[in-house]
Amino acid sequence: MIEVIIDSIRVSLMSQHRVVVLKDVNGERYLPIWIGPCEAEAITVKLQEMPTPRPLTHDLLKSAIRELGGRVVHILISDLRQDVYYARIVVDVAGEQIEIDSRPSDAIALAVRVSAPIFVAETVMDRAATAPDEDVEQEAAEKGANGESDDLRLSPFADFVDTLDFDDLEDSDD
Repeated sequence: MIEVIIDSIRVSLMSQHRVVVLKDVNGERYLPIWIGPCEAEAITVKLQEMPTPRPLTHDLLKSAIRELGGRVVHILISDLRQDVYYARIVVDVAGEQIEIDSRPSDAIALAVRVSAPIFVAETVMDRAATAPDEDVEQEAAEKGANGESDDLRLSPFADFVDTLDFDDLEDSDD
């Protein structure tokens, strides 16, 4: 199992779907998982500590597990079949671990509410994770090392601004 954290939640410009991006805590691999807007909102609400007037579904699940004497140990993105991710919520009840089948988005929304670690099966990471392109990383590192910044890209605009004559913008009674 590989421990991951939530790197970001992104919005698709082409559809109503969102992508939760999980990052390997010990490496530079990222696992994007498409989720629905409601699930993305449920995760975001908790991550940003936004108050809600009433408990959301994942808050209810958290309370039900606690009231029944359970504790969420961790969640596991356990499988990927035909482009569909599967997850398990691992709950400890009186010393016995019970695994509950779940959609990854619901498991993640619960994990952020109970501060449970999120894991991904190695086989899933090996099949679906991505790493930043080495050329992009190298370019970013070189720019940082050379002190090169956005100033270079914006220099044509700076030249244009330098040619403007602001004296013509005096107040007039027109």
